[in-house]
Amino acid sequence: MIWKALIVALAIAIDPAGARAEVNELRIPLGAGGFGFLPLNMMQKYNLIEKCAEEAGLKVTVTWPNIGGPAVMNDALLSGSAHFISAGPPAFLTLWDRTRGNVAVKSIAAISSMPMRLNARVAQLKSLNEIIGSQKIAVTAVKVSIPSIIMQMYAEQKYGRDQAFRFDPNTVTMAHPDALIALTSGNGAVVGHWASAPYDQRELKDPTIRTVMNSDDVMGGSTTFTMMSTTTRFQTENPKVTAAVLKALKQAQEMIVEDKRNAASVLLESMGGKGWTVDELVEILNDPSTKYTTKPENVLKYATFMKQIGSLKDKPTSISDLFFNTPEVADGN
Repeated sequence: MIWKALIVALAIAIDPAGARAEVNELRIPLGAGGFGFLPLNMMQKYNLIEKCAEEAGLKVTVTWPNIGGPAVMNDALLSGSAHFISAGPPAFLTLWDRTRGNVAVKSIAAISSMPMRLNARVAQLKSLNEIIGSQKIAVTAVKVSIPSIIMQMYAEQKYGRDQAFRFDPNTVTMAHPDALIALTSGNGAVVGHWASAPYDQRELKDPTIRTVMNSDDVMGGSTTFTMMSTTTRFQTENPKVTAAVLKALKQAQEMIVEDKRNAASVLLESMGGKGWTVDELVEILNDPSTKYTTKPENVLKYATFMKQIGSLKDKPTSISDLFFNTPEVADGN
């Protein structure tokens, strides 16, 4: 009995994580919604995480808080009220940089790759370079969102390093639905909106609005739009659960590709069942620039630029600095 107790104590001392049971309840915010977060909706609808966990011998219950926005989700992850969060690369990189010395947030995989489009009322703004005075461009978060970083990249490329923040004063934080209303109404100071699908397509139905530029043009190719992350501590203490989440994510991505009409129906349901038709959403899913893959694309390019302009203290040297080491992300960039 004494020897058995000593052996158990020694095992705990050597591998404390292995001595604890993995969590049986997960909290995963649904994110800001839309096409970039569609795999989360598929995972929720079809209980994919629960099924993948069961295959690994675990019983897991998943709750999906309906919250979005990088600041709110970052706080949720750091406080422990969420176990996994999803966001764009700039928001993720900011959190990765901020937590390197403590909980060490890393990504488990990319969720989607797709461009954001700067749509503008052509009578007021024919190109980003022409914006003046009190005119505003709506973005999801000033300074740290994907479009904010894209405009900083563009400004540096066109005007030089000291002009990277040239367009920041002309941006305003707005949720996509609110920005769509502001732009299409033609009233007020909002003359442009960096929109993601399907909001960009809805705006373009207005003949007075056109796309001025898109994020893939500035990034030089297909670029990760959303990605899923957790803390290194959680991943270390819950390796089977984390693997189940990754497996479920991959299954969700495959389901979208295999049956786009069903995926569109799930997305429409997540958006309240109105505002778009299934056919409209399928058309966007058929666009080659709309991709669902675990492979990171151009994430390191974001990191390099953000380090150059002082938005990050540290610069990752490889994709393994940012992502947990799995085959799903191994050939990403």
